Amino acid sequence: MNDIIVLTGKVKFTITLDPGVWIFDDRKVDMDAYFSEPAPQPTEAEQEDEEIKKLSAFWDREIQEGAVFPPTLKTERRFLKEKIITGSFGMPFAPFLRNAEPHEDASELVIETEHGETVIPLEKAYDLIFAFSQNGKPLRDDGPVHIYFGDGSNREAPITHVRRLVVR
Repeated sequence: MNDIIVLTGKVKFTITLDPGVWIFDDRKVDMDAYFSEPAPQPTEAEQEDEEIKKLSAFWDREIQEGAVFPPTLKTERRFLKEKIITGSFGMPFAPFLRNAEPHEDASELVIETEHGETVIPLEKAYDLIFAFSQNGKPLRDDGPVHIYFGDGSNREAPITHVRRLVVR
């Protein structure tokens, strides 16, 4: 089974998506909590500010604690590792779609699956969440991703068996 998904069509840049590496990406979201907790969508400036704060906290910690890893840091890492091994995660689609730079005349996203096509307006495509892991395991049988609408309206029946994404 091919785990790479190609985003192509009316875009400036064709993007290849590899859900297998998303587990290491800080943008991933916990799927168990995503639809149950209403979270305001941060603007791009807020995302940049958050990134700067994370980097500053990292450097502050390095300066204060040095290269010696205290037991609390080891405990923190163990907790994060366990969460990754047992958690269900998804990735917001918006950053990838923005990086592909859809043409101005593009109006829809076609999600090609093994069983047909699903067409959604391009504005709604920015809210999609691509689930890539369930209970710590990659979605191999009906994956490589399950696609959920941002409002959770298809939470019980996500789009599965995704093979390709085409902007039209």
